[in-house]
Amino acid sequence: MNIEQPETNPRVTRALHHIEKVANRFVRSRDRARSAVGLQGRKAQYDDASYEFVGGAGERLRKRHYDKSLRLLWKAEANAPFLDFKDCSPAEKELFTQAVEAMEPEEKRLVEQLSLPEYKAKLNEAYTPRQKQAIVNVLSSIGHGEAYAWLVSAELLGQVKSTGGRAAFTMQVLEEAKHFIVLRELLRAFDVPIPRQSAWDYLFLEGVYKAEGLEKAFGMNVVVESFALTLFGKFGDWPGLELLKLFHLDESRHSALPHSYFSEFPMSKWQQNNPVARWRRLKMILPALGLIVHHEEDMAVLGIDAFELGGGILRKIVNLGERCGFHMILPKDALLSLMDEAFNQYCFLTREDHERVSFTAGAEAVAAASAAA
Repeated sequence: MNIEQPETNPRVTRALHHIEKVANRFVRSRDRARSAVGLQGRKAQYDDASYEFVGGAGERLRKRHYDKSLRLLWKAEANAPFLDFKDCSPAEKELFTQAVEAMEPEEKRLVEQLSLPEYKAKLNEAYTPRQKQAIVNVLSSIGHGEAYAWLVSAELLGQVKSTGGRAAFTMQVLEEAKHFIVLRELLRAFDVPIPRQSAWDYLFLEGVYKAEGLEKAFGMNVVVESFALTLFGKFGDWPGLELLKLFHLDESRHSALPHSYFSEFPMSKWQQNNPVARWRRLKMILPALGLIVHHEEDMAVLGIDAFELGGGILRKIVNLGERCGFHMILPKDALLSLMDEAFNQYCFLTREDHERVSFTAGAEAVAAASAAA
């Protein structure tokens, strides 16, 4: 692909990569030491270096149970039409005349392509080796995030009230499992190394997983899903990545779930405004700022301004969090202004002729400021 790359500073990029490696060694050594003396270290039983959970891939179990369960997933509307369930799509109603299927035809077609040599040839034709590596570097952060989403949504299932609430979060557990497994296969098809979690990924996702009670819903459904939703939407039209449109549909529901749930079971005023909880919410977001900087070079290779994209994600997080009742330690406008200031100070240091811009105001505002400059 012919891509116009935004400006980056190679010296700063090298320095940031060195800092990340030092930070990564520190946080992992710290957590290993904590675990050795009986304190909580790393909570997730997840091997990010191998991009799989502790215990190995378990492909035989996956194929015999997970894949088979999806194939044989029955729908109440088809088997008991006299009940008040409407859980079949039009395509599934047609498919049930031939066999019980879990996926729509388009989804099946796209997933089956992953193992075809033609798919890899399509990727090689569409992207340079560096562009392929950049795509995998960026999307692997979401891939590792899907592993944590799987773990967190399973824990949230025990926290929510009502049959409907538990049903909703049960479906998220199922969909996060599908996302992790399918995205993992998709990234492997690029035939480039899949990186481990960066230090910022590690701190970000471990912080979400270790959050208490329904605060996990803020960390996962508001913060992590906002990242996933934006990136799946960004890449869903790119050659060979059309499958991400289906991920995007799932993530849209996951992002909306806290608002729907708290509309029926609202948090108390104390839960919303507790200063400790408000600080912890901000603390969950802070490593994400390092994650945005970490991917600046890869984003630039793909023609994307990491701060423009990151500013939009942060705006989504703050707005959605406020609507759900997850208030921050600072008012919304003040917090977004502070993040804008941090992004601008970084850009003043690393980009020639940078003009101050509100990254959190949206792509249109950034484009208008660039045109004016």
